[in-house]
Amino acid sequence: MPLSRRTGQMPEATWTLGLREMTEPWKGTAGCLGVAVFFAMTIGIISWQALEQPPEEWVLRGRRGGLLWERRRGALLLRALPAGRAVAAVAVGGVPAAEPPPPRDRCWHDGGQFCYEWEEDAELRLSLEPPPAPSTECYSVRWTPLRPSVMLKDCFSMANISWYGGVSLRAQRWPLNGAESHAQPFVSGGFSKNPTGYGPVLERYFLGSTGVTVTVPPDVPVFLSLESNRHFCLASPVGRAAEPLHYTLCVSTDIAAAHRHVGTQLSAQERALPDTALLGSPVWRYSGPGGSAAKIKRGLRSLARRLKRHRLQEGVLVLGEHCTAVLAAVDHAPSERRKRLDPSRAWDPSVLAPLQLAVTLSPYTSISSSLFLRTLRDGHAATYWLSLQPHSGGSPIPLLTTWKGQLCARLNVTSEAALAWYLARARRLRQALGATYMVFEGAEGNAFLEQAVPPPAELEGDLYTGVLAEALATLGNATIISAGARSSHLPLFIQMSPLRSDWSHAGLKGIIPSVLHYSLLGYNFFIPDAVGGSLAGDSPGDTELYVRWLQIVTFLPVMAFSTPPWLCCDAWVLNLTRRCIQRHRDFVVPLLIKYSSEWLSLGYPIFRPAWWLSPTDPAAFTIEDEFLIGDEVLVAPITDKGQTWRDIYLPGEGHLWMDPSTARVFDGGTVLRNYSAGLAEVPLFVKTS
Repeated sequence: MPLSRRTGQMPEATWTLGLREMTEPWKGTAGCLGVAVFFAMTIGIISWQALEQPPEEWVLRGRRGGLLWERRRGALLLRALPAGRAVAAVAVGGVPAAEPPPPRDRCWHDGGQFCYEWEEDAELRLSLEPPPAPSTECYSVRWTPLRPSVMLKDCFSMANISWYGGVSLRAQRWPLNGAESHAQPFVSGGFSKNPTGYGPVLERYFLGSTGVTVTVPPDVPVFLSLESNRHFCLASPVGRAAEPLHYTLCVSTDIAAAHRHVGTQLSAQERALPDTALLGSPVWRYSGPGGSAAKIKRGLRSLARRLKRHRLQEGVLVLGEHCTAVLAAVDHAPSERRKRLDPSRAWDPSVLAPLQLAVTLSPYTSISSSLFLRTLRDGHAATYWLSLQPHSGGSPIPLLTTWKGQLCARLNVTSEAALAWYLARARRLRQALGATYMVFEGAEGNAFLEQAVPPPAELEGDLYTGVLAEALATLGNATIISAGARSSHLPLFIQMSPLRSDWSHAGLKGIIPSVLHYSLLGYNFFIPDAVGGSLAGDSPGDTELYVRWLQIVTFLPVMAFSTPPWLCCDAWVLNLTRRCIQRHRDFVVPLLIKYSSEWLSLGYPIFRPAWWLSPTDPAAFTIEDEFLIGDEVLVAPITDKGQTWRDIYLPGEGHLWMDPSTARVFDGGTVLRNYSAGLAEVPLFVKTS
């Protein structure tokens, strides 16, 4: 008998199997649909980011410009308003650059600020700053690391912008775009100690051809690197945890306006002139015998007689540091020196008349000197010399460094007692030797950073140079110093670094870039390296090099010589030297005095680049072999070996320039092609309107 079952029902197993068979196609369809929805959402999000979110987003906006965040590469962009002209691009390092700041702002309540925090990495704070002039706007950029391992680094692009200022280099470039330097402390230094480092004149100020400036406060520890034609970078110091990075960006209408409004205010103190009598006095460096006081005296008298014989008897004879110490017949201890001075052997400077004498000192003393040993024995070493405080406590240990091949200690400029002793010693030396001028070498550099030791707060960065310069200025305006950092307002001459005796940027070709660099930073009263160069180069005894060098320094503040013309060259070069010295006194010095008044009142550079009169002409931004004296004289020397012609850019569209040697007049804003410049000639133009 068949089993009975209710019709219309499927057995449970059959129903389950049937449902499984019926839903398999639908499950596949639903899966495909889910994948499609996922891809659609992904494409939508990407499209929204690409179309709805702009690649650049305003994060701080002022009246004349503002900062934007560029999402693609994680960079701050500075644009000028109202046209939105690109002024600068700052690539951000040390934080996740791909993560864009969100629309929200932690400082939303303050329209003059923007704040954003990368979680566990760094905080960025942007703020509008009081403007130095109505047509300029400034923005503070402050990065703060949130954990010790974060190293901050901002790089300023060189694409379509020329940069100036900042640091002096062994082979100076104008603009800085062609320079190369690895990351190192942004402090002054000496090329003799560190040939690849930064030179003795430095300001934490960069000027861009788009009308932008970058300034870094003097108390902010920072590293600087230069990558040729790509960017320069500011970074927090390596090995020093959680150091903030802070700088200020300003934007003006053009590069000349930017410098007038920002660069001239680097030193807010009243400016003073050094002794302008030195401007008309050639400097002759003594390089004769130096083994004893008697030999030095004979050498000086011999040099003075030869200068008089060649009708070059007016000027200044400069003794180096070693000869100064030998001639004074004293050591560094003032009391002992006074006891040992023998009046019968005292130096009589009148034998050099009408030549004047300059002597040289430095803030270093050898560890074998009686002075150093005495202070060490008496327990006063930390008072007189820079010292380190041991971690375990105990007495400070003098910080030793090298100076001219000797192991030395360096004067402690934070000690009033040490400074008072040093200045008193300098005054006694000047009086004992009858010197008119005093030269101070070795003012550059940070001895702590040279030893990779964090300096104390009072000697951070270039504060040593600044404090020493302030102290030396009390000796009077006949003082020459080897370095400058925030000291351009002081009545001091600056001695330029030695150059190679060749045609490279480390030699002759680097003179004009250095002149423009020094003057831009406010150091207008400098003494260039000796004619022909002081360092061995590829062209020793090259008459052409000597003549072209002589032609350039004729138009600079002071003419300096190490090798006299009668030793290096033919008689016609000696005659040319006399004419150049006379031209310097009669033509150049009055110009320098005239524009000194403008520098005193306005801070404008005396030696000016071509873009000073053509601030919007891109052709003017890269000219490194011409310079202006004020606004009225253009000097365009030959800086390449064997050339007797050159192209000359005449700045200032609408102005007229006259060549005094031919009385020909040319339009400003033009280029003179293949302009003649024989070996005895230097192209010169005077602005007539």
